[in-house]
Amino acid sequence: MNINQIVNMVIRMVMRRVMSRGINAGMDVVGRKMSKGQPEGTTDVPGARDSAKQAKQMIRMTGRTGRM
Repeated sequence: MNINQIVNMVIRMVMRRVMSRGINAGMDVVGRKMSKGQPEGTTDVPGARDSAKQAKQMIRMTGRTGRM
């Protein structure tokens, strides 16, 4: 393994974590905005978790196709 491969591997690992945190933060913001219009006792947004899961799957699929 040469130094270029090692640097690329480390950068990919860091970027994957940064992207994941960014998506989670964005979904939290959207969830909070959507729950503002709901009554006091209901804080769970039904589609927010599904959207976050779908976004994570999309990131994984994009990474897989990028490696081919």
